[in-house]
Amino acid sequence: MKAVFKRAVPYKKDALNLPVENVDEAVPYYEKKFALEVVTREDKPQKRAILKRDLIQIGLVENGGDPSQEGCFFEVDNVEVAFEELNGRQGEEKDFDFQTINGVRYKAFFVVAPDGLCYMISEPQV
Repeated sequence: MKAVFKRAVPYKKDALNLPVENVDEAVPYYEKKFALEVVTREDKPQKRAILKRDLIQIGLVENGGDPSQEGCFFEVDNVEVAFEELNGRQGEEKDFDFQTINGVRYKAFFVVAPDGLCYMISEPQV
């Protein structure tokens, strides 16, 4: 069973413009860890790769930005399934955090990629 990634919301401005130092080195991590697929690559005006999974797309770009200050909020249909898929084990209570965003409570966990980008994977708690 796999989680459905429903929404990607950038921490700053643009989920299709996430800064990385080297696109070619970053892409394999996202393909393996998140099961994202490359849908397009560009070399100009900046080196970029657009990746997708289910209903989301993100872009990794060599744009000179600071990856440690950027990332995305990913909304999934089942946060426990997403945790197991991304970490290879079932999550325990200590692995999850609860966040309230715009009045909605989310059960979440975080993944920091080797490139420094941080992702909050979450499911709304209704």
